[in-house]
Amino acid sequence: MTEAITADTSRNDLLKIAVAGVVSGILTPLLPGLIDRLEAVPGMLRLALVAVPFAVLVFIVVRRRSASPPWAAVLAALVTMIAFVIAVNAAVWIDAQVPGVAKVIRSTLAGLAGGFVGSGVMAGGIALLSAGPRQAAPWLPMLVTGTIAGSLLAVDTALDLDLTSVLYPVWQAAVAVRLALALKP
Repeated sequence: MTEAITADTSRNDLLKIAVAGVVSGILTPLLPGLIDRLEAVPGMLRLALVAVPFAVLVFIVVRRRSASPPWAAVLAALVTMIAFVIAVNAAVWIDAQVPGVAKVIRSTLAGLAGGFVGSGVMAGGIALLSAGPRQAAPWLPMLVTGTIAGSLLAVDTALDLDLTSVLYPVWQAAVAVRLALALKP
């Protein structure tokens, strides 16, 4: 997979990143069942481990797209896992704040919040590393894309999806492509 993602942003290369994002998004909802078998792992760490497929993709994209040292790509992957935990917690918190509202609206609001927080923490964290640009402008498309794609949580909720998801493949593919574009050399 590493060789498949090159340093330029041709359509073909961005397509490869998007496909890798879809694959990581398909794997993400399958991991909780496997991770739950690890009894000694605390709750938040279990949740962070669910983000490993996308964190690996972020590692590869940052490693290939920036001239930063390898440790920056490792930290970008860790930031991604932390962003996932914070985004899930933000979505759960928002969902709890609107108890009298229809389930699909609660899920939409929770997804928007989770998408915003997840992409925002990733953008902020990676920007603080030597891996990404320090200006806000290159990160805004990733933030907007992540926020809008987060609303797909309502689709997952409406379809009562558990081991599959619409949200994760779309969100991870879109955010990975926006990350690659933000890191353009």
